[in-house]
Amino acid sequence: MGCAGRERARLAKAGQHSRLRGAAEARRQHRCPGHALMGTMDFKTDASAVTINLLLIVRPEEAASKEKGQREGQTEGGRGAGSEGDGNGNSRSQPPQGPDLNGTEMFPFVPPGRRGPTDPCEQTPPITLGPDKGTQVTVEIHHEDTSPQLIKRLSLGKGSQRLRGHDNKGFQKTEAPRPPGAKDLHAYPWDKSSLKSMPVDLQQFEKLDAYALKVNVKNSVEELVKALLKQARTDLEKVRAIWMWICHHIEYDVVGYHNKSQLSSKPRDVLQMGKSICEGYAELFEHMCSLAGIQCKKLSGHAKGHGYKTGQTFTGDSDHAWNAVYLEGRWHLLDSTWGSGSVDDSFTKFTYRYNEFYFLTHPALFINNHFPDNSNWQLLKPTLTLKEFENNMLHSSNFYMLGLLAAHPETPIIQTVNGKASVSVDCRPGTLFMFKLKGTDEHGLMTLKKRGMKLDIYPQKTGRHKLEIFAKPSKAEAPDDVFKCVVEYVVECESVDKAMRFPKDLHQPVGPSWFSERQGFLQPSHREPILHTNDGRCSLTFTLGKDISVLTSLHTEGSSLTEDMGRRHVLQIHRGNQIELKVHLPHAGNFVLKIYSKKKSDPGNYDYIFNYLIRCLNTEVKWPAFPRSYSKWLQDYEILEPLSGLLPANRNVQFKLKMHGVAKVLVQAENTYPLTQKKGCWEGTCNTSGCREVFVMVHENANHSFYSHVLKYEVETQ
Repeated sequence: MGCAGRERARLAKAGQHSRLRGAAEARRQHRCPGHALMGTMDFKTDASAVTINLLLIVRPEEAASKEKGQREGQTEGGRGAGSEGDGNGNSRSQPPQGPDLNGTEMFPFVPPGRRGPTDPCEQTPPITLGPDKGTQVTVEIHHEDTSPQLIKRLSLGKGSQRLRGHDNKGFQKTEAPRPPGAKDLHAYPWDKSSLKSMPVDLQQFEKLDAYALKVNVKNSVEELVKALLKQARTDLEKVRAIWMWICHHIEYDVVGYHNKSQLSSKPRDVLQMGKSICEGYAELFEHMCSLAGIQCKKLSGHAKGHGYKTGQTFTGDSDHAWNAVYLEGRWHLLDSTWGSGSVDDSFTKFTYRYNEFYFLTHPALFINNHFPDNSNWQLLKPTLTLKEFENNMLHSSNFYMLGLLAAHPETPIIQTVNGKASVSVDCRPGTLFMFKLKGTDEHGLMTLKKRGMKLDIYPQKTGRHKLEIFAKPSKAEAPDDVFKCVVEYVVECESVDKAMRFPKDLHQPVGPSWFSERQGFLQPSHREPILHTNDGRCSLTFTLGKDISVLTSLHTEGSSLTEDMGRRHVLQIHRGNQIELKVHLPHAGNFVLKIYSKKKSDPGNYDYIFNYLIRCLNTEVKWPAFPRSYSKWLQDYEILEPLSGLLPANRNVQFKLKMHGVAKVLVQAENTYPLTQKKGCWEGTCNTSGCREVFVMVHENANHSFYSHVLKYEVETQ
């Protein structure tokens, strides 16, 4: 090699070392292994996008490769993005880069002389290479309100894990939440198919739920999420574990609610304090989902929560926060604040009371008490206006959790017509109901139906009255299966129907129903709750189930009927499995016939089953009680005559009694009168002269010398 050649080689080697030292110095200054960012980001902003220019320094060997490509006629500037030279000066299309294993579409760094993929929707300028310019990359970030776009990321080599889709603590970095689209929408009104917006088998969550409740990590949100995800495989299970933990470990801050200026809703503060208001619940949930790689968004809006008054309007800023979470290609709604428990009426005490209803609630039900600021997040088609939200009935979560389907009327404020207002509820079989009108159940008549209930209200004062409907399962499956409020109305009364005042002893519901049938009272002769009688007498029949003993009593207002006399105004007649109840009213008015039962083989007390309302307007009615019976009067004995327990004085009275299994029957007045057995009946006559009481006695065994009293009559005074 000549002198000139050796000099050229020396200069080339020196230049290479100079470039290497320059690149190393740049790496040291910027502390970015592999590739160094030069300068600052240049943001160009308009209404729809933000352009970010990143200036990169490439490795020397990559620059050399680039120079080699230039010498071979394959310069970057000679082709548009998305094509590759074929060596003949032509270009061919490249398939788009696929997503990585984390579901994140990546842009790998492209060495000089190679073509990288581009978004087919974007026409980006060609990537420019040069020793002083580095690599320029254009990324568009669309605002939330624009049409959905796939958010893409850059991968700049092994040294930049955050840009690979993970944060510095090893969590998968989550894509920015996309706005809801057509596939997220549900039909309104509710189709009564499911309480959830996606299929959920709660039994499959039992093990995961139990695990999540036991996780006790409070030092950092990241560590908490790591612990929860140990037992969660799918995205749904991840969301469930986070939901269960928050609902059972974060309490509502009733003190902070009244002093919001001193309250922090940052996730780490909420975790450490163990309490917050709705804003903190929603931000913690959003942050935990983000760490778990789940798209989640905090939503704000108006809610019909604590302090809501039926018919009120909503103005001003939003008053509640909740979340939307992206699962299986669709957005779903949940509220961990309301899922965790409730506060008392005075808003001074929070009680943990887990509520499953607010986990992935069907949007057509969620809108019942959640109205988002952005109507798109109703996830409904069609969406509701704020006015419609205000006017709609408020159904509590208990309404749907108990299997109730609809309430009528569908407006929260109802007016009486001639002093009466009517309400009904549709439900699946097996639900019991009660009501409160201004705190009492005295001014209504509720009847149970096979698939619901009907209620007639008769307010005894004009004005506005709060009406609450309660429900519970007929078969208690848990200790907390008590009556729970399911729906509220405001009843506006302009006139009062004084004739519809009910006795205080009237118990709701009134009349026979599926519940009384379940207790063994079948095929009632009167299915309506009210019996009307003009002469003060009425009769009801039932078919009884096996081994049932019946007790009845009559009640009215005032002190006209003692407990004993109330029982004596109802006469039981048994014929096989049939029972007849004869009722003789002591006077006109409203009466309550209560019916109790127990098993004959059960030595315990009788249980209340149901009651009727009996009305008589005839003021001339004045029936005496039936005769008093004693323990020896058996259930299948029958009085044919006299039915009245008060006998006329100084008269011959005919007796006819149906009894079996006795040897002799005597009627004891001033004298003793034996009865004769004829065709299964004991018959005879008794004179009431000179006595105040008349007894019927039986001689059960001819070998015995004593008699037993079975009936007692009274004789009118002269």
